[in-house]
Amino acid sequence: MKFKKSIPMIILTVLISAAMVLAGCGGQKDGGKDAAKTAETIKIGFLGGKTGNHAHYGIETLKGIQMAVEDINKAGGLLGKKVEIVEGDHGSNSSEAAAVTQKLITQKVAAVIGDPTTGITKLAAPICQSNKVVLMSAGAVGSGVVEIGNFIFRDTLLDAVAAPAVTRYLAEDLKWKKVALVTTTGLAYSESLTKIFKDALAKYNIEIVTEASIMEKDTNFSAQVTNLSKKQFDGVVFTGYYTEGALFMKEMRKQGLKQVMVGGDGLLGNELMGLGEKAVEGSMVYTGFAVDLNNATGITKEFIEKYKAKNNGALPDMFAAQGYDAVMLVADAIKAANSADPSVFREKLAQTKDWKGVTGTISMDANREPVKSPVYLLEVKDGKFAVKTVIPIK
Repeated sequence: MKFKKSIPMIILTVLISAAMVLAGCGGQKDGGKDAAKTAETIKIGFLGGKTGNHAHYGIETLKGIQMAVEDINKAGGLLGKKVEIVEGDHGSNSSEAAAVTQKLITQKVAAVIGDPTTGITKLAAPICQSNKVVLMSAGAVGSGVVEIGNFIFRDTLLDAVAAPAVTRYLAEDLKWKKVALVTTTGLAYSESLTKIFKDALAKYNIEIVTEASIMEKDTNFSAQVTNLSKKQFDGVVFTGYYTEGALFMKEMRKQGLKQVMVGGDGLLGNELMGLGEKAVEGSMVYTGFAVDLNNATGITKEFIEKYKAKNNGALPDMFAAQGYDAVMLVADAIKAANSADPSVFREKLAQTKDWKGVTGTISMDANREPVKSPVYLLEVKDGKFAVKTVIPIK
């Protein structure tokens, strides 16, 4: 009988608890506006792979994000609140990207920083757009990114700007006349960059004597290199990532080919030298940021020194620097809007003009694309990246 008498009280308790939960959830509508007002911290989401084939990009981007958040919090936070990082590690697996992005959004982040790759950014962007959460990629350089929606941004040097500038350098300074073009089929970044390079090569009268197609995670390139060996060319334009690039160059050296490789920032990573060893000596990689200790000043020099102190003297690359700038761009937009509501500070972010970051000066054009200059062309020398030339954007 006592059990029966206690049932109404149990039901009442459950109903009260449910009402409290619903009341708490009700404030998350309208793009998270009420949540942004009442949250104890302002959450910034990291989207990237800390493991897997693209781990270097994710790990370095996260390092930059962590440094930015540390600096913001030391200076008093944002809008009187501390900034908190919520990590979304998809393990470099595109099939996990959507679920990880959605989980970040359910954790009420004000913005997502990432992904550092074009392909996964394109998977995450529609989710962020539909939920009215700002996404700021610190690495996606391919086409068709910001077109996804007005909550989608990036702070990278675009392939559409960099590849033609590098091609001009190949033609005018290195006097290249013929190239072999290698594309990673099915990889959005590579296919997009190949198209840009094709147009630029035609413009500067460099002939593509042969093309090769590879797949991401392939390790045997003997057939493709054998085909290349039948042609005469000055160098290889490689539009994929560093893992395949390193192994491709090892196969070239194995078959006696002496030409060097040039490509985009998909080749940027110490793993290129770790995997490729002497085979990648002379390889060239363009980037929107490079450490130039002789000329670095101001916040760029401060960033380099802080990074070195935290990483046993190692130097930062583009991904760490752009990860840092991505957070700072978002933070300044939040301050300017006096709101952590993405629907409000998004407008301030789109209005960015002559913003000074560690990677240089950034302005957002009418399409929310970053306008940046110059292009740094790096060369592998003695197992390390060194600045080969700095190419101004005309």
